[in-house]
Amino acid sequence: MLIIISPEEDSKDEINKLHQLFEAGLTCYHLRKPYKNFVQYCDYLNRIDKKYYHKIVMHHFHELMNDYDLKGIHFSEKKRKYFFKRQTIYLGQLKTKDKTISSSFHELADIENCPFKFDYHFLSPVFTSISKNGYAGRRFDVNLIDKKVIGLGGVTQENLYECKRLGYHGVAVLGTIWTNETPADVFEIIKNEWEALSK
Repeated sequence: MLIIISPEEDSKDEINKLHQLFEAGLTCYHLRKPYKNFVQYCDYLNRIDKKYYHKIVMHHFHELMNDYDLKGIHFSEKKRKYFFKRQTIYLGQLKTKDKTISSSFHELADIENCPFKFDYHFLSPVFTSISKNGYAGRRFDVNLIDKKVIGLGGVTQENLYECKRLGYHGVAVLGTIWTNETPADVFEIIKNEWEALSK
């Protein structure tokens, strides 16, 4: 499983580059724009071709999942701890059938002890972050965890083998993609390498 996360701040020609990523085979795009409001999120989605909506996971304004018929929703660690005390009420307000529900984690024990069954779990930082300063990699080994864990943080083509060795079911990429002038080209290299390692 290969996931691309959006840059926090809009980048030059981002929507066009995103369309190129989808055309190159991207099946899961995590839309995380913490500085956008509801209207700005809608504007962003409206600029994306509708045929790609089923590949987009929302980090904010989860109700848009139903309005746009998106792939699913994602919870930050903070939101997970808040909402899942009220999970039945909150998820009951959303049509989550056939949608993915995922969350972010920063400790192995939190994934192991989490009572809710997420479709997959982000664990970070595996390697030192490219997009965020001060996030040193911890090289978590998840081989003994019986849950689907996605490695995040500093993932590049060069450390994909290490991700597989550490037991990750997939990887999520942010900085490696969006710091490059041709994201789709980098994505295809990583996609082909990960698929080869997964055979």
